[in-house]
Amino acid sequence: MKNRHAVAAHFAGTWDEARVQRWAQGVRAQLDAGSVSLGVLFMTPDFFDVAAEVLEVVRLHARIPLLAGCSSQSLIVNGEELENQPGLGLQLFHLPEGEVHAVHFEQTAIQDCSEPSDWHALTGLKPAATRGWLIFADPFNIDGEAWLRAWNTAYPGVASVGGLASGIFEEKRTQVYLNGEVFEEGVVAVSVSGGVKVDCVISQGCTPIGAPWTVTRAERNFILQIANRPAYSVLVDTFNALTDAEKEKAQGNLFVGFASSEYHEDFQRGDFLVRNLLGADPSNGVIAVGAMPRPGQTIQFHRRDAASATEDLSACLRQARERLAGATVYGGIVGICNGRGQRLFGKPNHDAGLIQEQLGPVPVAGFFCNGELGPVGPKNFLHGYTASLALLVKA
Repeated sequence: MKNRHAVAAHFAGTWDEARVQRWAQGVRAQLDAGSVSLGVLFMTPDFFDVAAEVLEVVRLHARIPLLAGCSSQSLIVNGEELENQPGLGLQLFHLPEGEVHAVHFEQTAIQDCSEPSDWHALTGLKPAATRGWLIFADPFNIDGEAWLRAWNTAYPGVASVGGLASGIFEEKRTQVYLNGEVFEEGVVAVSVSGGVKVDCVISQGCTPIGAPWTVTRAERNFILQIANRPAYSVLVDTFNALTDAEKEKAQGNLFVGFASSEYHEDFQRGDFLVRNLLGADPSNGVIAVGAMPRPGQTIQFHRRDAASATEDLSACLRQARERLAGATVYGGIVGICNGRGQRLFGKPNHDAGLIQEQLGPVPVAGFFCNGELGPVGPKNFLHGYTASLALLVKA
């Protein structure tokens, strides 16, 4: 796929230095513009033992000054999802008005950075100096929730989009990459600034059901009362109000959405952070959720299945198309949950195809994740079963 300012390409197969060299040169030749500003590379675990050599060859022969990325079991390149196929995915950007800056840090930094100023010193950037972050993280050796709490405070309102690498799950082994270095733990964060910003599409794959409600009693991760009624009763009434067809889809696929802001007069799709419904106890009316609810918080039950995931991503992409009408979109980096793809939709290329259908043709490279990262409202969160798309856009 040709584009004046970006190109994404796929290398099929395993390590062959001469082939990778020719491929990298060919990808660079497709970039019909000036010098490369940023490269993003994804590798399947077949390359783990030669990852450093791959980085060296790709950096040298595609002439990339800043190269970042991570490992993934499956790759995404343009409109294709290449599930469980050995290979590489590479995205090159020419950003003549943009600035890029990258940093790698590990769990010790998360523990040591107690104040926003600590993070500013570690990254070399204050909030006003960035227009968004691309994030590639190890899922096994960092406390992601603790990091995000601190990160959101250090960079309030700044989108951080990406995900947790995948690799060899049985060995709990993944990789993240920065320039020529291979790391098996930590986070690689790439800041985009200057005349380029990150615009994001976060599709949590759910459809709201029923009406929004207010939590009136909660303890830890338990919701005791909703609208002064037992929480379980409200859940049952919401389910019983569905049609028979909707009930069948919702069986075993119910979630809870927490409003990202209480200042909406009318809550819409995307206004909720979706979390797991862990269980319910009819005897005491309590439901357990994968979050820490608080009294006064607005919630709405959600349904997740293939149809609702399609509906949600389509709606989010339409909103992005309208929002970016007339803007210059250089290209995108996408992270998709390992639970999506053919496993959820029963056919190949679902999410990648929708992105091209709604926004394309646009160069996109990406990876299947162990967890996706992106904002809901003003804060960034870790998600599951989500498609998280970062679009680099002329500011």
